[in-house]
Amino acid sequence: MKGSGKQKLSRLLFSFVLVSFLWIGACGPGTGLSPEKVQPVSDHFDGERYFNPGSSAQIGEGPKRGILGWVWRWIAGADWPEWPEYVDFPLGVPPVERVSNGNLQITSVGHSTFLIQMDGFNLLTDPIWSDRCSPVSWTGPRRRTRPGIRLEDLPPIDAVLVSHNHYDHLDLPTLEQLAQKGVKLALVPLGNRELVRQSGLPAVDELDWWQSVRLSPDVTVTLVPAQHFSSRTLWDRNRVLWGGFVVSGPSGNVYFAGDTGYGPHFQEIARRFAPLRAALLPISPFQPKSADRSSDTRLRVHMRPEEAVQACLDLGAPVSIAAHYRVFQLGPDGFDDAVQGLASTLEKRELPTGVFLALNPGQGREWVAPLKPSLVNNQLSNTPVRLTN
Repeated sequence: MKGSGKQKLSRLLFSFVLVSFLWIGACGPGTGLSPEKVQPVSDHFDGERYFNPGSSAQIGEGPKRGILGWVWRWIAGADWPEWPEYVDFPLGVPPVERVSNGNLQITSVGHSTFLIQMDGFNLLTDPIWSDRCSPVSWTGPRRRTRPGIRLEDLPPIDAVLVSHNHYDHLDLPTLEQLAQKGVKLALVPLGNRELVRQSGLPAVDELDWWQSVRLSPDVTVTLVPAQHFSSRTLWDRNRVLWGGFVVSGPSGNVYFAGDTGYGPHFQEIARRFAPLRAALLPISPFQPKSADRSSDTRLRVHMRPEEAVQACLDLGAPVSIAAHYRVFQLGPDGFDDAVQGLASTLEKRELPTGVFLALNPGQGREWVAPLKPSLVNNQLSNTPVRLTN
């Protein structure tokens, strides 16, 4: 179905506001980076910008092209399928306050927001409860499904993990609400501390790839590479770092990929952190009908469902959970395309559906000590798994 006239008008309005906002705000208070700020030395930092090592054509070359190109594609997206106005998945039950050592529970809130509960700690990834992922609250990509857990039903959060500075992953209004609820710590890639501290979170630790922070003698969080990019304005392209996280504790290693294209970093993460107990992997946006992805850098920084399945195999995780689908329309795939593509890929590769789950918001996956998943039959899987709802 072609995009409606209402959608086109909304896109034009949003694009005007976004370009004006980014032009005025470039290198200002909203960027998280002042022009004088000196970035730490890194083997994936050239003195001005971060980059993805090993890429034949550096993703994100040129500070303006990426976001302006995305805006133009969004305005002209007449061939994008029309998503439902709203899909009302039932809310999940309030999570338990804590899980004990050796136990693990992961609850999908929606998009890239997950509640990871392990070894007495509660962690939130890329939290966004806002209705839009945008620099303004009244226009921009809008939620099509509500968060699966109400913000007021969250247990005490010990740390927030922010993978990069895009608006659908670093949402300042949500971070401000979490700060008001008493959350004290955020872990971010290099260069993002200044922006995240604007939310009122009192402690923000910056990490480079492969650097770690101990939350306790037993629980460690490590920033790991991702094939992606960063930007919030017209001029800050790749001025700050991006990445994923591995959380390690008595209950095992849990990998949250953030946003990433497919690349050799999955095998390196597996080499350093095997065995992984679970992986949280994005499966959209993507171009369903395009066979040639080489000319579109936007697609090389996200994964198709087929690539996400290959990443799952590279990582060797017994269970992966899908992220980044059915919440914000950020590309030319339809509302159900990513989930259907995941299911068809698993079938083609003769893999059980329980290897890679696409949960509805509010659903969760539970493991109990020792490092074996608890087993209860569930309709979403051909293998026995236990889901919480």
